[in-house]
Amino acid sequence: MKKFVSEAARQVPVRAEVDVLIAGGGPAGIMAAQAAADGKRKVMVIENRGFLGGNLTIGLPILAFLGPKGNHIIKGYPQKFIDRLRERGAASGHKPCRLHTSFTMVDSEEVKNLAFEVMEECGVDVLLYAFIADVIVEDGVVKGVIIESKAGREAILAKTVIDCTGDGDVAYRAGVECTKGGEDGGMQPPTLMFNMRGVEVQALRDAIVNHPEVYDMDRMPPEQFKEGHFITVGLRNQLNKAREEGLDLPVARTILITGLAEDEIWVNMTRVSGVDSTLPESYTYGEQTAHKQMKKVIEYLRKYVPGFADAWLDKVCPFMGIRESRVIKGRYVLTAEDIIALKKFDDVIAVAGYPVDIHHSTGGDCTMIYCDDAYDIPYRVLVPEKIGGLLVAGRCSSMNHEAMAATRVMSTCMALGEAAGTAARLAQDAGVAVADVDVKALQEELLKNDVFLG
Repeated sequence: MKKFVSEAARQVPVRAEVDVLIAGGGPAGIMAAQAAADGKRKVMVIENRGFLGGNLTIGLPILAFLGPKGNHIIKGYPQKFIDRLRERGAASGHKPCRLHTSFTMVDSEEVKNLAFEVMEECGVDVLLYAFIADVIVEDGVVKGVIIESKAGREAILAKTVIDCTGDGDVAYRAGVECTKGGEDGGMQPPTLMFNMRGVEVQALRDAIVNHPEVYDMDRMPPEQFKEGHFITVGLRNQLNKAREEGLDLPVARTILITGLAEDEIWVNMTRVSGVDSTLPESYTYGEQTAHKQMKKVIEYLRKYVPGFADAWLDKVCPFMGIRESRVIKGRYVLTAEDIIALKKFDDVIAVAGYPVDIHHSTGGDCTMIYCDDAYDIPYRVLVPEKIGGLLVAGRCSSMNHEAMAATRVMSTCMALGEAAGTAARLAQDAGVAVADVDVKALQEELLKNDVFLG
């Protein structure tokens, strides 16, 4: 039987009162803050880590800035962020990819620097090392949040809150209906990324191009690897050989991403099933298990994958990349059927192109379902069904399990963040609730910032 203790009632000091509060400073949060800030209103971002950028800082490529037909579909503030990184040699271009539509590499450390710079330029207040402990709700409307930090328990009051936590922390505590996983509750497993240096990348490239029957790739033709950055998803032959020789590995595919340095590879091959990032004991188990897996993955790479024989572990990312946790029930729940059918929405606020990519909750493989073209995402997925004063942007927006497997990638989350921040600003200008914002005016404002809406 669970034990409880009683806390004495106490007065909670108000740290700040703001117009727009963004919870979470990851890909969606950075864009939301930019879009909400216009010099007239007070905008604040709170983040529980010591930096901004979230999954942009863990060595992952940004997938699907380009659509299935090769056209540029993620623009606006996300593209401007990439442009500024490229100016300082900290991002690649958008390379078309048969498996991922496209991918873009960024320097994880420069992302942190640029994110701080952008917030300062926009006049956005940033508060790090602060956790969401509770949410202030009055008559079904969010009025702010309670945070916990080393300064203690404090309140931040806000006219509008945008939940960009990834885990839907604000929405959940505000009483928004949330779900996790598929019909059986199984969620896509997370990965702890790590970086290896001293890799002979040309040796790996040559093996894939010249011997595809041995060094096999999923869907991607050998010519895709002849020049430029690349992602390997495959080498199943090598994994099977390693397993036959007694090496226990957590994945069915070898996923490697070339970094911006010539000898650098990011490794996406740890995988811990059953992790729930909303439960600290589960998340802890995931981190500990991934570190154990990492040793076996490095052994595999050095022995079975060309170019890794003399490579060394350079760094391990500071947190696991979470693919799935809570999603809200919004005024519309986007489905995989909507995506595959390329359903059009009158309230479209972003267009995305990444396929339905479901990493199986058990086992080491995944299922991918491709779309013929880019698809609409409606404003209603950002709006909780019943709770007011709140928008939810990123992978915790209102999607079912299968749809979220497509919309969870960072480019789409960035686009949703821009839409949410813009909507919060326009709603306050018009003196209306964010749920009642003029969607046509919102679309016009997004188009002014070069957002692609189809």
